[in-house]
Amino acid sequence: MERIVVGVDGSDNSLAALQWAVAEARRRGAHLQVVRSWTWSSPVADGLLTVPGDLPNQVEAAVTAELQQQLERVDTDDVDVEPMIAYGSAPSVLTEIAQGADLLVVGSRGRGGFTGLLLGSVSQQCAQHAPCPVVIVPSGTP
Repeated sequence: MERIVVGVDGSDNSLAALQWAVAEARRRGAHLQVVRSWTWSSPVADGLLTVPGDLPNQVEAAVTAELQQQLERVDTDDVDVEPMIAYGSAPSVLTEIAQGADLLVVGSRGRGGFTGLLLGSVSQQCAQHAPCPVVIVPSGTP
């Protein structure tokens, strides 16, 4: 069975990527992995702040809920969907999970950066480093 990986971040552009990936998975009869990565801000990551014991679980629960909400906005009937939460930068997580996949799908712009740019850093990194073909879904794609 083919496997498609799609990255989501809760943005409208990632919703467009998810919709496109679901339609493609349905067309191919492929397994769809819907991936939401998360990471701490750099002061925490650099060890400058102490993280309260339960905070990582709370953040992961919030990210999981956001992923579920985004999945509820798309008709996934007749599609084998596997939601995944992974800790790490989006480009690293997506290119790692895409090992052995048939396709990696990302939106053209996510939550960060400047709105006038065509591609975001995640889509650029995935296009350059993915181990499989990459589809970058433009913003505004139904």
